[in-house]
Amino acid sequence: MFKPLVVGLLGYVVAGAIAGASVMAQDCSGTITTEEVLAAEDARYAAQTTNDFATMAKLYGDDLVYIHSSAIVDDKASFIDSMRSGNVKYRVMRRSDVKVRTYGCLGIITGNADFDVTVKGQDLSVQLRFSSIWAKRAAGAQFVSWEATRVPPKQ
Repeated sequence: MFKPLVVGLLGYVVAGAIAGASVMAQDCSGTITTEEVLAAEDARYAAQTTNDFATMAKLYGDDLVYIHSSAIVDDKASFIDSMRSGNVKYRVMRRSDVKVRTYGCLGIITGNADFDVTVKGQDLSVQLRFSSIWAKRAAGAQFVSWEATRVPPKQ
């Protein structure tokens, strides 16, 4: 008696997931190049270090997931607000040993970063390993994901 109900509900869940995936897949188009990805990441670094909120709003996708090395997770609005409020100030952002991989409309950067940042008045210098993901969209390359892990101090 319950089996048809469960199978029916499962069918709706699967159909919904496929439909959702289709919408997400259509959200980027064209082919992104390594040069586009690196230029977009450079523009992001420049915007963050100069508090250029208008550029951030254009570069960051509405679906941004930003996972800090502290494990705090921000979306587009909360990430920009942390800088707009003055709680977070990116002073210097450098990257090295990067590798860019492109998959159609997605570009993934992995590498090392050295960031000088002020958080709630405290100056920090953090060394990171990171992944940054960009999607090519009608508005241009958009920043959609970041995840960073702190590199432990050398002993």
